[in-house]
Amino acid sequence: MNLCYQVATPDVAIADSVTAYQGDLNTSLKNLAEIGYDGVEFMTLDPSKLDWEQVKSSLDENNLMVAIVCTGEIFGQLNLSYSHPDKKIRDEAIERSKGIIDFASFLEADINIGRIRGQYNNKITKEQTEEYAIAAFKELSKYAKPKNVRIALETVTIMQTNFINTLADAKDMVERVDEENFGLMMDVFHLNLEEKDIYEAIVKYQPLNFHVHLADNNRRYPGHCGLDFKKIIQTFKDNGYDGNYCTEIYQIPDQHRAAIGAYEHLAPIFKEIYGREI
Repeated sequence: MNLCYQVATPDVAIADSVTAYQGDLNTSLKNLAEIGYDGVEFMTLDPSKLDWEQVKSSLDENNLMVAIVCTGEIFGQLNLSYSHPDKKIRDEAIERSKGIIDFASFLEADINIGRIRGQYNNKITKEQTEEYAIAAFKELSKYAKPKNVRIALETVTIMQTNFINTLADAKDMVERVDEENFGLMMDVFHLNLEEKDIYEAIVKYQPLNFHVHLADNNRRYPGHCGLDFKKIIQTFKDNGYDGNYCTEIYQIPDQHRAAIGAYEHLAPIFKEIYGREI
């Protein structure tokens, strides 16, 4: 088990909407290591613009691992998706994802799929949207498998997309893709909005789960609002999850205080439940 914080690489445009620590990458990693985090989840757009050896060196210097690499801003900042009606856009989304898979493989990490899957729209049928998405999921899974990269499909609230909102939706998609390195990831912010009972959902779908995002029910740092993170994390642990947990939160009041606030709330919980040293 590792407690991680999301970090944007320099190719991601700085914006208030980005749910990650931003700025000079070495400084970001140093700050998070000093707070006490075990690792990071990278958010990136174009890893070809990065010096991979330098990234790895900075991680090693700060004794940080990489849990997963996030694809979200490929949609958020570039509006690319796997199910877009325009084939050129679909193809570019897939090619950028392959670049992220290569980067993740170099870092011995996985990738996630969130909003980049796209959404239903009135230009093509729902069936065609699903066919495009499944074809992309299969292609990327086959590309990632020999590189030892797993792909984690994240459920996302209806407020951000109308496609794959619940864990039942995602399980259906995982079964249709039918690749062993293609599974689920659970973001408790989205689960809280889309599942009838967050704890029952964790119990039911944990066997397919690769990764966990943590955010309070207002998308700020855990402990800021109303979610019971002790109960949530205990439920994951009781149902066999010993993987990585990572924040995905708005950087409020600022990124450094958000990172400290999240750590101060979560670290004692992980010490109690997992025996993690603080």
